[in-house]
Amino acid sequence: MHQPTKHSSAQTAAKGTTAQQRGVSLIMVMLIMVVVAMLGVSGVQIAMMAERGARNDRDMQIAFQAAEAALIDAEFDINNKNAGSKRAVNPFDKNNARFLFVADCAGSGDSLGLCAEKGPTEVPDWLKVDFTDTSTSAKTVEFGKFTGRVFPVGSAGIQPYQKPRYLIELLNDDKKSEFTPYFRITAMGFGPRQDIQVVLQTVYRN
Repeated sequence: MHQPTKHSSAQTAAKGTTAQQRGVSLIMVMLIMVVVAMLGVSGVQIAMMAERGARNDRDMQIAFQAAEAALIDAEFDINNKNAGSKRAVNPFDKNNARFLFVADCAGSGDSLGLCAEKGPTEVPDWLKVDFTDTSTSAKTVEFGKFTGRVFPVGSAGIQPYQKPRYLIELLNDDKKSEFTPYFRITAMGFGPRQDIQVVLQTVYRN
């Protein structure tokens, strides 16, 4: 007759230990896979943040260069040297300045973008004017308006959203006995989107 196989207690314990080891190994492998997956996700997020940072830096550089170009265009406007649709009357001559620079930058025609003197306690106009306004009632000057210079914008390639704009405020050198005007130029440049903006400012003596 067939006799049932008898297992010793040592054999039973060995099998139980092997099963436990396999269960622990599976858990360890799963934990390692979770850690690797988390590291992979973190790596992707870091790469995306780096790419976003590089893109933002590029866009700010575009806006910065546009604002710098507007400062130069304003200097051409003041010097009235560049060929183009210049102001009919030179408002930067000291004999005309106080007549053609208008309070609150509210002028038009030859006075467009020209802001009259402010008192020492008054808020300067460049802090109050909307540089994003491109309507016919805008108080700032679009690049090339009085110089005829060209500035490419638009969606072709990576270009500024719109042309940079500037305004010129009249200042007076109080240290001199006679009226001696000089000018504060404030310019805003735009990146590929209108909300990417850089403001630059310089003081210019003619």
